[in-house]
Amino acid sequence: MEFTVESTHPAQQRSACIIAGVFERRKLSAAAKALDEATGGAISALVKRGDMDGERGQCLWLHHVPNDLADRILLIGCGKEREFGEAAFRQVTAAMVGALRRTGADQVHNYLTDLPVKGHDLEWKLVQSVLVVEDGLYRFDEFKSGKKSDLVALKRMVLNVADAKDLEAGANAMARASATALGMALTRDLANRPGNVCTPTHLAEQARQLKKAYKDLKLEVLDEEEMEKLGMGALLAVSRGSEQPAKLIVMDYRGGKKSDKPVVLVGKGITFDTGGISIKPGEAMDEMKFDMGGAAAVMGTMKAVAELRLPMNIIGVIAAAENMPDGKATKPGDIVTTLSGQTVEILNTDAEGRLVLCDALTYVERFDPDVVVDLATLTGACIIALGHQASAVLGNHGPLINELLAAGRHSGDRAWEMPLWDEYQEQLKSNFADMANIGGRPAGTITAACFLSRFTKKYKWAHLDIAGVAWKSGKEKGATGRPVPLLMQFLASRVKD
Repeated sequence: MEFTVESTHPAQQRSACIIAGVFERRKLSAAAKALDEATGGAISALVKRGDMDGERGQCLWLHHVPNDLADRILLIGCGKEREFGEAAFRQVTAAMVGALRRTGADQVHNYLTDLPVKGHDLEWKLVQSVLVVEDGLYRFDEFKSGKKSDLVALKRMVLNVADAKDLEAGANAMARASATALGMALTRDLANRPGNVCTPTHLAEQARQLKKAYKDLKLEVLDEEEMEKLGMGALLAVSRGSEQPAKLIVMDYRGGKKSDKPVVLVGKGITFDTGGISIKPGEAMDEMKFDMGGAAAVMGTMKAVAELRLPMNIIGVIAAAENMPDGKATKPGDIVTTLSGQTVEILNTDAEGRLVLCDALTYVERFDPDVVVDLATLTGACIIALGHQASAVLGNHGPLINELLAAGRHSGDRAWEMPLWDEYQEQLKSNFADMANIGGRPAGTITAACFLSRFTKKYKWAHLDIAGVAWKSGKEKGATGRPVPLLMQFLASRVKD
């Protein structure tokens, strides 16, 4: 999909489709008014007949409107003008995409970006427009045979900028949005691929493809023998029951000064999670292919960063393994020694994500990071606590947590802070090792982060539990691409600072 920005009058466009908004009680937006004036009141006359009231998400197609150069006009209901905020903007943009999918228009001019959105500027509207449109157009059909269904004619969208002096800023916003959308698409593709395709080796190969595509990106892939030599006993304990070898994938992007400390992103990459010996129930186990959602988001973010050529140093680390139950698999009660030297009693082999992450979090100490953010589909408890609306964020550095929360608010890819108090550490006590890998049912998301915190004392760190946001279950099941928008906003804000 190609996006461009222009500053034009809606009635002067030769286009397959012009898109404008209508608020409730048939109140025309500025763009709709301009079209109405140019067409001698044709728009208002049609609306007054009762075909459209302006209810949010309502769509009305107008064809062959007199004195208009466009083939079609698409009016989108925006709801009550005084209540038109960020959620409403995304909803009406999504309604627009749904309507455009069912038409032959290949090039459209979108004037919804002229609508005032409380608390947000033009840049925000442009970024959100691109992300919502790309989300609506995304389809994962690489494993479907025969003719691909639901093909879309739409190829190019022009987003309007009311004031020509804002065109340069608009173009910059579009570039960031387009890069973010590319990263989200890769994230979704990886998480949607089945476990027999998207293995740790497949993730490593995808990283190699990124290295070939972007000259600023370096790559190192550690195999099991190398990890064994280093002493990564926790990560290797997870992969022991699988025929698929584990990988530690390190993508190093250097867009900043050589002396600048890197931002390090660490992703949980469990390419399929049976639960191991502590096996999961069979119902919906097919969805456990998305347990590498953190790894997918790290790779998607690295693609977006390299595409945009952000002027900063960023390292993406993926701890990839498959959790299977065979005769060599780790058993409940086994004790392993981590890369840090600390020992862990594995009480539940289904709490494996924290095991691969803890060794990766120790490994990244060698990069002398500015900050470290790990992201993982870590706990079902996070879904119980926050639903599917927000990621949980916990960490050892308040300013870093606040940066992530602010990035979530601005991008709409929201996060919510949960406590990481010392009192919760008591739940991880073990009679036989330095710690247990689970802390019982109470505060499951928090105790998982408490476990990780024991491996992050040498740097500023935050943890994102994305179990509720990275995947959508049900009839429309599939990966969402989150939290790539949050991470890209977080990184972009650091560049501005």
